Amino acid sequence: MQRPILTGVVLLALWTALVGLGARNGWLRPEPAPAGDAAAFLRWASSQYARDSKGNIAIVLLEDGRPAQSFFASHGRPVDERTQFQVASLSKWLTAWGVMALVEDGRIELDAPVSRYLTRWSLPPGRYDNSGVTVRRLLAHTSGLTDGLGFQGFAPGEAVPSLEQELTHVTDAMPSADGVVRVGAKPGSGWRYSGGGYLILQLMIEDVTGEAFDAYMRRTVFAPLGMGDSTFEAPDPGKLADFFAADGSPATHYRFAATGAASLYTSAADLTAFLQAQSPGPGGAPAGRGVLAPETLREMATPQAKLFGLPVWGLGESLYAPTTSGGFVVGHDGQNHPAINTTARIDPATGDGIIVLATGSSTLARAIGGEWTFWQTGKVALDSLVLFDAAYILAVFAAGVVIIVGSVAAVMLAQRRRARRPC
Repeated sequence: MQRPILTGVVLLALWTALVGLGARNGWLRPEPAPAGDAAAFLRWASSQYARDSKGNIAIVLLEDGRPAQSFFASHGRPVDERTQFQVASLSKWLTAWGVMALVEDGRIELDAPVSRYLTRWSLPPGRYDNSGVTVRRLLAHTSGLTDGLGFQGFAPGEAVPSLEQELTHVTDAMPSADGVVRVGAKPGSGWRYSGGGYLILQLMIEDVTGEAFDAYMRRTVFAPLGMGDSTFEAPDPGKLADFFAADGSPATHYRFAATGAASLYTSAADLTAFLQAQSPGPGGAPAGRGVLAPETLREMATPQAKLFGLPVWGLGESLYAPTTSGGFVVGHDGQNHPAINTTARIDPATGDGIIVLATGSSTLARAIGGEWTFWQTGKVALDSLVLFDAAYILAVFAAGVVIIVGSVAAVMLAQRRRARRPC
C-alpha cells in the first residue's frame, strides 16, 4: 500500500519541476513575432495598444544599440519621441545611476550604513540594527525595509511635503503598502520592494552633495548623456503627454515628494540615449559614456537578490532573464496611479532593447516588455509569470495533480479490492 503513495509523491515532485521548467521556458506560449523580426514584433505590440488602451503610447525598439523601429499613438494630443512622460518607478534606475556616480567619486561607500550620510532624517529605532541598512541593500531592495511603497502622489492644489516629512509620515502611500519607512525585517535577509528605500537614497544624494536632487541629476547624469527632455521637477506643459485613466477619461497629473522613486519626466528619445549608454557605442565610446565606468555597470547587473531561486535584482535594476552571453536583460518598470505604465529593458551584450511609455493602462507596457523579453531570450521573466501567466500555470499544475492523485487513489483502491478477495 505504501508503494503507490511513494510513487505519487515522486510523480508530484517531477510534475512540479516540469511545470516550473515549462513556465520559465515558455512551453506552449505563442511567439509574438518570428525571431529577429523587429518590424513584426512592433506590429504585434501596436495591436495590443489598439486592443487594450484608450490612452497614449510611445514604443522604441533598439537593435545593436540603434533605434530600429518606433510607434507612437494617442487618443489625445499627438505624442512623439520628444514627448515627456511621467515614468513612475522606472525613475529608480536613473536614481541608481546618480548614487553610483557618488560611489565612483568616493563620496559614499556601497557597503556603508546609509545613516553615515544622512543629516536631516534618521531611521526610527526598532528590533533590528539599522546599521545593516547599507547603500547597496537600499539599491537592491534587500535592506529589511518593509514599507512596500508605492506612492499615489499629490493632486493639483495639494501641498507636497518635504523629503523629511514624507519619510516621517507618508501621506500618499498606495493602499497595498505598509507605508511606514522602517526596518521591519533583518537587513540582508531577503528581497522586499521598497519605494521608501529610494526616498532615503534621494535624501542621501542631497545631504552628501548639498544640491537639490533634480539639479544634481541634471548635472551628473542627464546633461552628459544628452537627455535634455529629462527632469524630476518641472516638465514642459507643451511637451507633457496627456494623462488618461484606464477607461480613456482624462486623469489627474499627480506630483510627488519621492521624485527619485516615482516621478522622472522623460521622453522616448532620452531613454533611448540612456539605454544606449548601457553598452559600448560607436567610435569606441565606452559603456556608461563617462558618467559611470563599464565595470560599475557590470556590478549593477550582478545579482544581489533572488526569488524562488532565480536572480531578480542588481543594483537599481531588475534582472529579467538570463541571456546567452551569461548576462541578463536588465531594466526597470514603472506604474503610477491611476493608469501610467512604463518599461525600459536592454541586453547590454547586444544593444537590443525596448522602451514602452504609456498612459491609459496599468499593465500594457509591462506586458509588452515581458513578451519582448521572451522573444529575445526564450525565457519568461519572473514578473510576467506572476502577473500574467499565474492562472494558466496553476490550472495546468492543478490538472496534473488531479490526474496523479486520482491515479494513485485508483491503484490503492484496486489493491484493497484484491486484498479482500477470498483465497
